[in-house]
Amino acid sequence: MKHTPTIRTELDSYLQQEGLSLTQFGQIAGMNRGAVSAIVSGNKPMSINQLDLITEAMGLPEGHFYDLFIDNYIIDLQPNMRRIEPFLYRCAELDKLDTIRRVVGVIMDNLLYSSKLFDIAEDLFAQGRHEAALVLYENVAEVEKYQHSERLAVCQYRIFTIQVGDDQSRNLKAATLFEPFVERLDEIDQLDALKDLANVYRSLRKWDKVDEMARKMRAKAEIQYTLKHQQNGRERPESTDKLSRPLFVYISYADLLCAGVYEAQGDYHQALQYTYAYDNLDWVKETDGHTQHWIGLFKHWAKANSIVNKLLSGDISVLSDYVEYIDAAEDTTQEDKVIQLLNIMIAANQYDIDVSNIIKRFEADIVSISDHSPSDMYTQQVVPDYFAWCGYELAHYYLHRSSYDDGFKHLMYSMVSYHTLNNETNFINCMGLFLHFREHATPETKANFLNLIEKVWMNNVKKNGTVDRRS
Repeated sequence: MKHTPTIRTELDSYLQQEGLSLTQFGQIAGMNRGAVSAIVSGNKPMSINQLDLITEAMGLPEGHFYDLFIDNYIIDLQPNMRRIEPFLYRCAELDKLDTIRRVVGVIMDNLLYSSKLFDIAEDLFAQGRHEAALVLYENVAEVEKYQHSERLAVCQYRIFTIQVGDDQSRNLKAATLFEPFVERLDEIDQLDALKDLANVYRSLRKWDKVDEMARKMRAKAEIQYTLKHQQNGRERPESTDKLSRPLFVYISYADLLCAGVYEAQGDYHQALQYTYAYDNLDWVKETDGHTQHWIGLFKHWAKANSIVNKLLSGDISVLSDYVEYIDAAEDTTQEDKVIQLLNIMIAANQYDIDVSNIIKRFEADIVSISDHSPSDMYTQQVVPDYFAWCGYELAHYYLHRSSYDDGFKHLMYSMVSYHTLNNETNFINCMGLFLHFREHATPETKANFLNLIEKVWMNNVKKNGTVDRRS
């Protein structure tokens, strides 16, 4: 009969092989003789810290005995969170996700562990160890899926936040799965959840969903704002401190989102009405510096977007005003620059305007158009889509004006971006534009195009689990 090895027997064999006494090994490992003796004799379970010291002293890689640790001290013994908790944290440090899954799989039959694992997941999430936290959130959510608890809703919110990335198809799935849980969150947490959902739907140009999320967010934020300032105008201390933005921002941002919805639908008059709404913030009661910062941002956005709406509606006379506004603006981010250029290019292509001189002002921004660093749900989702869109509009402009080198350069950038974003619709739009002007492409450009198409094809073959057995 074959015996399952244990850490104790592995250590005992090592000591005999190396001819080391308990005292000598203890000196190497930084442990006293009694602790080493207790481990070898099996009289006392070891801690994860002791295991790491032993592993290092034996010259083995970090985590070498972790599977045996699960067998010896988690499966074979009564699960003990005082031992399991530091083990999970250590696994997270070493990015041992499969080991975390195994531990959780062993103990999650007992609902009593769910609360503690949730707390660990929240701590790991706060530390930025999102992948490790995701394993715990998913398991807690699975165990509590019939509990209809706020904790389940928070798990789903965290899962959504972690899973959203540069794959727009996956993002749509994540948003769709999370959305039914929003109402189960704490009323304050619902505001950030709706904001994040709106931004994901905005990046996907799902304007009906953006409108729905924005209106829900506005209604809930207005209620919370009224509650915060009730009792004869005295501000109440509330849990709004945990919001990522001042409370009034959620009301005004909802107006901004609704303006964007109407702009996308071509209803520029209605878009302007919402723009005027988030420009007028005289009703805001707070006067602190953070509040003033956000008020300044909304007024900045309102001034720009009011001009943009007029421009996109066909009022070409405001183009010079928009350029002057851009030139005068201070502390303009790279994202702002690209969005400003995108607005100009959409109008130029729609109304056949020569904006070659204006484009020259953005040359530095065009060169670095792909160098953006996402920091929140907006910059992770909306900005990359705008960058890819801007590339497409530039390509459209140049190709229709016979500037083929510039046109194909921007078109290839846009195609690669939309492939990365897994946005099939806009990728196909790029293909159509390329094929329409293919006679003007150089052999090298055609080869790059075909190579990209083949790469996309092969990626889809792998993703769908199918193989062309003839190749």
